[in-house]
Parts: sequence; structure tokens; C-alpha cells
Amino acid sequence: MSMFDLTGQVALVTGAARGLGRAIAAALAGQGAAVLLNGRDGGALAAAVAAIRETGGDAHALPADITDRAAREALIARIGARHGDGHGRLDILVNNAGARARKNLADFAPGDIERVTGTNLFAPFEMSRLAAAMMIAQGGGRIINIASIAGPIARGGDAAYTASKAGLVGLTRALAAELGPHGITVNAIAPGFFATEANTEMAADPEIAAWLAGRTSLGRWGRADEIGGAAVFLASAEASFVTGHVLVVDGGHVSHF
Repeated sequence: MSMFDLTGQVALVTGAARGLGRAIAAALAGQGAAVLLNGRDGGALAAAVAAIRETGGDAHALPADITDRAAREALIARIGARHGDGHGRLDILVNNAGARARKNLADFAPGDIERVTGTNLFAPFEMSRLAAAMMIAQGGGRIINIASIAGPIARGGDAAYTASKAGLVGLTRALAAELGPHGITVNAIAPGFFATEANTEMAADPEIAAWLAGRTSLGRWGRADEIGGAAVFLASAEASFVTGHVLVVDGGHVSHF
């Protein structure tokens, strides 16, 4: 039996159609969890679910726009009805869905900041609030927020993303303090540079590769499949005394000078 066995657990991963979310969903399913994949692209979700099922995993697609209040509430209600005989059942929530707007401050249009913070901070707040009610009723659970190394460090032309991810780290600590007495742990993962679909153009740039070689301890981009282990650990019983923590998975970028 695996040290990080998740058999019998129900997990919801937002933004799971591709990239890190898809990799996290696959990793959780690989340890026996029934994984619910959320996203807005129904076709991409179906492909992600099919890939997990091909390896013997238990996966289901739940398309919805979690930045929409009614959609969020309907999504959680559907999970409660399907996975808890009407009483609610959700053991693991991974708030992974994210948005970015790489542009200088003067170039931000009205609504840009609301779109980024709405996806990266407000939606995780609301998803956690809804999920926590179910978790409290069942006696515990795990909430994992996907933050970023752009929280503790910053660069020009990325203010909205950096601010929202820093806020998500603050939310992680606040919820850990509030929900701990209910047996709910709340942690975050802060990824570094990962070669996902969203970074295809950057990952193919030899200048960026050369910069990473000198700026990151491992000297390369991360692979999507290198994020799943962190999520599995935080979701498992092995992390039962870990809460309010930010697990950095960046190949040594933050610690390397």
C-alpha cells in the first residue's frame, strides 16, 4: 500500500483541462482518489478525463466557470449530491485555475485587474468557503491553493498576477488558522518556471533557457509531471500536521543567486 494512498477520497481540481492542473489531477487519481476535473473547455476536460481513465484512474469532468457565482454554487451542489448521497462529500480541493495579464501598469485597461484577481484570488476564496462547509460537516479535509513564486518575488510588467498570488498566500494562512480546529488543513504550492501549454513560446526561447540555466539550481524548466507529488503529499494523511505552509516547487529558483 502506498504511503500516500488516497483511495476513497474525492478531489476537485479547478483549471484541470491542461497544464499543471491536469498533471495534479492525474497524480491524485494515480493514488486512488476519485478526481473531479473542472474547467471551461469541455473538450479539453474530456481528453484529460479519458487520459486518466486509460491508466485506470477514476476521473469525471465538471465543466464550469468558477469565476461566476451561480456556476460555483451549482458545481459544489452537484458534487454534494453525487458524492455524498445528498449530504455532501469533498475531501480535497485544489484551487488551481488562474489568469495572467503580462503588461506594464500604464497599459492595463479597465477590468484587467478585476479579471486576474477574480480568477486568482476571489474565486479560490469562494471555492474554499463553499468546500469548507462540506468538509466541516464530514469532519475534515484538505485545501491546496496553487500560488506562485511570483508571490514572494516580483518582476516588472506582471503586477496584477504578482499581487493576486501574494494575496492567495495570505488567504492560505488565514484559512489555515480558521479551519484548523475543524480538521481542515490549508496549504499552498508555489510553482516556478514550468513548461506547460501556457508557456510554450517562452519554453522554446533559447535565451530564456540560458537564463534559467544560470538562475535556477537545476538549470532548466520544470515538467508538468513534477508538480503532482507535492499535491499528493499535501492531500495525504502524511501531511496531517502540515498547514499554513507554502511548498515551493521551482527547481531552486527562489533560493538561487
